[in-house]
Amino acid sequence: MSSLATTSITEGRMRITAIDAMRGLVMLIMLLDHVRESFYLHHQVSDPMDVSQTEPALFFSRLAAHICAPVFVFLTGLSAWLYAHSAAPSATHSASEPRDASGFLIKRGLLLVLLELLVVNFAWSGQFPPPVLYLQVIWVIGLCMIVLGLLHRLPAMVLGLTGIIIVAGHNALASLTVAPGGIAHALWTVFLHRGFLVTEGAVKIKVSYPLLPWIGIILLGYVAGRLYANDITPVRRQRMLTLLGATALLLFVVLRSLNGYGENLPWQTGEDSLHSTMSFLNLTKYPPSLDFALLTLGAGMLCLAWLETRHGWLGRVCSIFGAAPMFYYLLHLYVLLLMQILFVKLFGANHGQRFGVDHVWQLWLISAALIPALYYPCRSFARFKRQSGQVWVRYF
Repeated sequence: MSSLATTSITEGRMRITAIDAMRGLVMLIMLLDHVRESFYLHHQVSDPMDVSQTEPALFFSRLAAHICAPVFVFLTGLSAWLYAHSAAPSATHSASEPRDASGFLIKRGLLLVLLELLVVNFAWSGQFPPPVLYLQVIWVIGLCMIVLGLLHRLPAMVLGLTGIIIVAGHNALASLTVAPGGIAHALWTVFLHRGFLVTEGAVKIKVSYPLLPWIGIILLGYVAGRLYANDITPVRRQRMLTLLGATALLLFVVLRSLNGYGENLPWQTGEDSLHSTMSFLNLTKYPPSLDFALLTLGAGMLCLAWLETRHGWLGRVCSIFGAAPMFYYLLHLYVLLLMQILFVKLFGANHGQRFGVDHVWQLWLISAALIPALYYPCRSFARFKRQSGQVWVRYF
């Protein structure tokens, strides 16, 4: 019994390390995209991108960052399942009885919404209140957690089918329009149509991440948490993740090749094979199209399967960032804000009121330099988080 318990604990730690490593990996990719937003804003990209006007280095840098939000929302749902189905018994639940995660999910969701409004927006603008209040990824993750907190006790079959219907079906609503003004347009904007909620007054409000597709993704992540149950061996889990990831990517290739349902922007043959490939991979993120979800989640599940058996230095470094996700997120945004202020003072504003670089390789260089600078504070906080018994630490 002692040997079996030790094996179970060891496998549990390995699986959590793989999830933390995956979360950390996408957060490091996100760093590159946020460096781009801070120092390459004069070469802003559209959604989807304009292939004819976007240099390949910038295109593929942005394409890599596409994986971040879907995988992070998916892992949020997966982690919620692990929280609700912890193998460790407590005073309120047994090892076999799932605990009610509603309170944790709803409270953390509300905290994320509050952080988006008060802390994250200031980090991007450096102004309070900002001229435009952007409701972005932290806001949508918070709302998704609230929804999951209300729904997670439903049967897994219901949650899974609901997630599939939302992710696969919302593209059918893309052509619908709602007249501006009134509650109907506000709800349409929040749930499926990126745009402004408030256009007048001192502070404008813009929904950057429409909610509905992300609800589907977090539900799928929650159902996928079953792959991390104690009765699923690492070999079987890796095989199932590989199969799911490969199936998603194959379905993406088929749908995209047909130039039909799944993405509103058709791909076209370009002037060469590189630009044809760029057009094929040029997908809509706001809101995420079905093809976008298949590509990013498929790649994410393959990567998660790969990390299942990889415990080298890369996995260890990524798991440090992934173990303290909100701390890292806020830290890196404020580091970028301070760098922007400092560079303007030292070198002057060379692009409007901001300092910017002229080449994509410089974005990669800045990102690479920031990784070790962010690593040590995140490692210290992750250690504090593991050792602390304070409730608030769990939310970061």
